[in-house]
Amino acid sequence: MPANLTPEYEKADRRYRQAGTDAEKLDALQEMLRAIPKHKGTDHMQGDLKRRISQIRKDVAQKGSTRGFDQFHIPKSGAGQVVLIGMPNTGKSQLVATSTNAPVKVAEYPYATALPAPGMWPYEDVQIQLVDTPPITPEHVPPGLMGTINYADIIALVIDVSSEPLGQIDETFSVLTERKLELTSLPRNQLDPENHHQRSAILVVNKLDLVSPGDIEALRELYTGPLEIMPVSATTGEGLDALGSRLWEMLSVIRVYTKEPGKPIDKAKPYTLDIGATIADLAADIHRDLSEKMKFARIWGEGRFDGQRAQQSEPLHDKDVVEIHQ
Repeated sequence: MPANLTPEYEKADRRYRQAGTDAEKLDALQEMLRAIPKHKGTDHMQGDLKRRISQIRKDVAQKGSTRGFDQFHIPKSGAGQVVLIGMPNTGKSQLVATSTNAPVKVAEYPYATALPAPGMWPYEDVQIQLVDTPPITPEHVPPGLMGTINYADIIALVIDVSSEPLGQIDETFSVLTERKLELTSLPRNQLDPENHHQRSAILVVNKLDLVSPGDIEALRELYTGPLEIMPVSATTGEGLDALGSRLWEMLSVIRVYTKEPGKPIDKAKPYTLDIGATIADLAADIHRDLSEKMKFARIWGEGRFDGQRAQQSEPLHDKDVVEIHQ
């Protein structure tokens, strides 16, 4: 019997293969076990997942007395995780503080950030997780930071456009390429699934308020690398709306609203799913047993009849409304 693995499972499997710490591996394996279809064709795979989960838990328990909690592991939240990296004083902390109101430490001096710090950036009716990180240089990358970077959905390289931007770009880019990462501004769903080194990334050109528009145009002409340039000012907020919109596109997710029969639509907290997800994937996201118990669903959305009946295999689109019947 074929396994018929879901997009959720494939996504978690990629996270597992990219994981740099035990905590990241455990998180991905648990998601794989939750997302895998439960039938005879996957019995062996389920057993293997449970064995690997058990082994990692044992390893973590044995290391616990000497290694302790991994302070560089930031659990994912919201529609996706974007990790900001850059050299000292590029404004990463200010960017997180301005967009998310998270209590990160913003200072004029370098190396004020010692550990990754997350914040949630509201984008329309969902949230994108931004993670501030300690600065990097070609000579030094904080131990544990590569695990944070590898775990991210999107890597945002942040540079200070007012201070030799091309040099900053080259040095920041080289830190990651020397560690075999291949950065591209393709959305996540367009990455090569066979290339485990490829990552969605974007170049955030910060401190727009300190330069003229001509300086940005000159940078666009001189920069010949593979990353898309997004100019912003973390101080004034200029360019942040465009950056948020582009990050949403690169995350390659959709939001889906749910409703109970006879009740209003719940728009307070939409579910976020990968592009290409189906009603079955939504049901599994709501509860792991729901896809097995559901009889059919009704769906509202662009290009559909209101409340039209749909089966589990029905693909979902952004802002669809789904009503599941058991």
